[in-house]
Amino acid sequence: MYEAIIWVAVAFAMGVAVRQVGLPPLVGYLAAGFALHAAGVSKGPLIENLADLGVTLLLFSIGLKLKLKSLTAPHVWGVATLHLVAVVAVMAPLLLTLGDLGLPYLSSLDYRAALLLAFALSFSSTVFAVKVFEEQGRESSLHARTAIGMLIVQDLIAVVFLAASKGEPPSIWALSLLLLLPARLLLKWLMERAGHGELLLLLGFLLAFGGYALFEAVGLKGDLGALVLGMLVADHPKAKEMFGWLMGFKDLFLVGFFLSIGLGGVPSLPDLGMALFLVALIPVKTLLYFGVLTRFKLRARTATLTSLALSDYSEFGLIVAALGAKTGWLSMQWLLIIAVAVALTFTLAAPLNAFAHRIYDWARGFLLRFETSTRLPEERPVPLGDAELLIFGMGRVGTGAYEALRGELEMRVLGVDNDTAVVNEQLAAGRDVVKGDPTDIDFWERVAQETHVRVVMLALPNHQANLDAAFEVRQSQVAPEVWLAAIAHHDDDARELEEHGVDAAFNFYSQAGQGYADLVRSTLG
Repeated sequence: MYEAIIWVAVAFAMGVAVRQVGLPPLVGYLAAGFALHAAGVSKGPLIENLADLGVTLLLFSIGLKLKLKSLTAPHVWGVATLHLVAVVAVMAPLLLTLGDLGLPYLSSLDYRAALLLAFALSFSSTVFAVKVFEEQGRESSLHARTAIGMLIVQDLIAVVFLAASKGEPPSIWALSLLLLLPARLLLKWLMERAGHGELLLLLGFLLAFGGYALFEAVGLKGDLGALVLGMLVADHPKAKEMFGWLMGFKDLFLVGFFLSIGLGGVPSLPDLGMALFLVALIPVKTLLYFGVLTRFKLRARTATLTSLALSDYSEFGLIVAALGAKTGWLSMQWLLIIAVAVALTFTLAAPLNAFAHRIYDWARGFLLRFETSTRLPEERPVPLGDAELLIFGMGRVGTGAYEALRGELEMRVLGVDNDTAVVNEQLAAGRDVVKGDPTDIDFWERVAQETHVRVVMLALPNHQANLDAAFEVRQSQVAPEVWLAAIAHHDDDARELEEHGVDAAFNFYSQAGQGYADLVRSTLG
């Protein structure tokens, strides 16, 4: 018990410390893991179990928001496959060449070990990317959906490889998993009967861990089972509510995952040197991602944000390396080296992604040279026509504002959302809504050219997303002409928004009470 209190205290202290300098808390959790290991604390079964629970819930929650057809898009599976092949084709000869030059650790690699090591380094972390997107409030953006789809394809490739390498094919009973398809009706019936409280939460746990156990029992990777069970109920109206219930628990357990990475061990100086060398190869992965993504007709901005989100190594690489060590292709020392490299890439990628939009704005002129002349349908500009008031984020708050203003103002009100599904739902309801991303500087430059927009309302559900959108508005040429408003969850959020150029920040928790009181007052007299 006391050990757990120490873990939580150190993780909290480190998380708060890095947050003060604008970095995501997960960097602090990694640092806490290293600090605890240096102090003589070992992983222990509790941390390992928490990490496993966190990853399982993460994959289940991904499944809850995943549409299967998104994996079949060429810019998802095609890019994931080509990138993996390209990384292996580039890195394996590089490692062998450096080994021939006498570089420590690499000089003992044969071609088989070099191929395995390059394959292990080709994967990017699903856990890290999803965590970053959630913190930024961009899970529904095209670059987030593309990145997550690619990561799932990578994970599936890894599962197939591990099964083939072990020489242990799944049990014949694996075919029985096809019965899950008709069982969807039962699962959805259970979701209906669970209501809206803790029973829905318990059902989420049951589906996630039950899917894990079911797939493990037939010789398949359990995490894949959690993902599949989430996908089976993703189209149920309560899937979003279940996701909300699970989110806090998932984030809590994932702290254990990042702690376990940091607790993996403190390397010797030669081990650290080799880990730093592997980290130095990350730009190769990132550039290959960017190059392949732009060839598949994605805009330079989308390709950049996707590539930066994938600029790390994966915990899956550790599993592949462990298999290599078991077969004798790699020495056990490589496990520690890769573990340290994974932790270091997380530490570097976190601030990189925190400022991803600013990085794109800075390098935009150069990156635009690599765009193709044709674009994916989702990437083509949408004309705003004569719209004068834009509402970004067509959730409950944005929709409410749209309905209230549409008939009262003598100006055209237009809703904007970056989620295609939300846009289609709003159009079906008869509202004037288009697809767009307020954190996209390219979008605002188009707005500046059309010159009709006078008012912008930011109703995005995440504070960081509203901040980034406000930054892009004020950076663009449209800034002097636009009156900018945004929602906030807390008073300090409202103050920060106003410091970043927002003319009016609306704390809808406190001001909703005032609106409620005004309603009662007007009713009474």
